[in-house]
Amino acid sequence: MICSSCGATVADGTAFCGSCGRPVVGYNIGQSAPLVQSAGAAVPVGGVASVGAILYAGFWLRVVAAIIDGLILGVPLGFITFLLIISALPFIARSQDPMTIIMTMAPRLVFLAIIYIVGSWLYWGLMESSSWQATLGKKALGLKVTDMAMRRPTFGRASGRFFAGRGIGIVPYIGGLYFLISCIMAGFTERKQALHDMIANCLVIRSA
Repeated sequence: MICSSCGATVADGTAFCGSCGRPVVGYNIGQSAPLVQSAGAAVPVGGVASVGAILYAGFWLRVVAAIIDGLILGVPLGFITFLLIISALPFIARSQDPMTIIMTMAPRLVFLAIIYIVGSWLYWGLMESSSWQATLGKKALGLKVTDMAMRRPTFGRASGRFFAGRGIGIVPYIGGLYFLISCIMAGFTERKQALHDMIANCLVIRSA
């Protein structure tokens, strides 16, 4: 079967093109895909048994999910920040030299930045590529991340989605504007895709 939108070849019975994500012409919404026998059980060809209306996750749902995730990550990161500051206080108290204070705090700030980036990446990458397909915030709101063919994203794809969004978002001068535009796009694009979703070829949908 050929996708009428982009010309890519798709498996018979597949509802959505794995390349462009648009519905495949000739596939009726709600129809069951052809079944094949696998290990004594019938499974659908193309991995889709039936497809109803797809509920894409809009801007506000994603904002609330991001706030929940931020709070979850904020607790351990805040504790680590507290420990780093406490460890620096004795050195700062003994010296009034600005350079000494800078040399004391700089390595701790670099370490904190590394912990934040790596911790956030592993949290989003591992959770969204897991069987949940969601972070704790998304899971609480009934959201999940898929690729364009409605499959569970790989860790590489989930990582690409993270760095295309929050990763670029921390870049000085341009990061904040980029992340703002990306978030606004989630409210206005056809499938509620933010810019980082488009870059990683992902969707965020409502599972219920």
